[in-house]
Formats: sequence, C-alpha cells, structure tokens
Amino acid sequence: MPVSAKICGLSTPETVDAAIGGGASHVGFVFFPKSPRDIVPERAGQLATPGHLGRIGVFVDPDDALLTHAVTAARLTGVQLHGEETAERVAAVKARLGVEVWKAVPVRTRADLDAARAYRGVADRILYDAKTPKGTLPGGMGLRFDWKLLDGFQHPLPWALSGGLDAANVAEAIGITAARLVDVSSGVESAPGVKDVDKIAAFCKAVSAC
Repeated sequence: MPVSAKICGLSTPETVDAAIGGGASHVGFVFFPKSPRDIVPERAGQLATPGHLGRIGVFVDPDDALLTHAVTAARLTGVQLHGEETAERVAAVKARLGVEVWKAVPVRTRADLDAARAYRGVADRILYDAKTPKGTLPGGMGLRFDWKLLDGFQHPLPWALSGGLDAANVAEAIGITAARLVDVSSGVESAPGVKDVDKIAAFCKAVSAC
C-alpha cells in the first residue's frame, strides 16, 4: 500500500496547486483564529481541488455552527478535531455532519497512545501528533514525538502520523512507524503560516519515494 500525504494549513491557490502536483491525497484548512494558518471557510471554498482529493478542515473544540458552516462553505470531505473532544462529542459531530471525522491524539509517552482506543467506532481516523506545552497551540509547531512509541501498538482505527515532519525526516518516520498517511504543516513553511511551494514539492517527492 503506497504512502500518501496530507498538506495542512493551506491558504493560497499556489500552495494548493503544489500539493495537488505533488500527488497529495488530502489538503487541510485550519479554522482556528489563534493559528497563523487560520482561514475563513469561504476563502477555503474558493481554492479549487480535483474531486478525488480529500478536503479536511482542522478545528479545535468547535461549536456546531462553525462546523456546519465550514463543511458547506469550504466544501469539506472531512473534519479533524484537534481539541479536547470526547468520544461522545466526536460521535455527535459525525452524526450531525455526515462526513469523515478524524481525531487528533497528542503523544509524548507510550501511555498517551491509549487515548486512541476511546474513539474506536466513533472516529474514522486517528492522527497521532506531538503533545505541545500547555498554553500553546495544539499542533503545527514543528514538534515531534518518539516514533518508536508506535512500535507494536495495536491501532484501534486507521491512522495518520503528524508532528515535526519534513522532507528530510519523513522517510525515516515512515520506516519506523509504517505509517501509510503522513500529515505536514510547519515542515513545508518558510515562516509560521507561510507555505513554501518548493518545500511542499520536496515533501511529496520524499513521501512518494517510500
């Protein structure tokens, strides 16, 4: 099974085109005002993508009104919940929206992985991301966790790997974890929130070589 890439935090036609040209399977749009990658749903909706490409909205403890509006206005095929959402909340979101629901699980220790099991049967995919310090953004900070923590872990759901990935280390990460989907944001930026088309191309090339 080939490895695919999600390029997250996109906001311009040029960077979306770079992700498409690189063969990414998903693009991500961040709907979180505290993030330097925040975009309004209407603007995301104007960024054209082919029908086969997944369009994932990233949210942090969103209310129903934002979710419903963003799914429609940004033409999302899925939502990624990156906050403190419980399994019950994830189930409610999926029932309400009728699109794929991904749940981010922050990881620093092996015990942190156990949180993924709570979402069996309610989420469609788990995203393992590095746990960030309290009081900071929940993701997109270029932090990574010890990928060896995933060795031998029985995943309760399809899953993706995130956190500190870039073109230089993604092959190593895939080799250690056997991830089939990798998610990058800060690793393809020239500054926080500023995506670099050359870095996107290099990341996608490195993934496709795995």
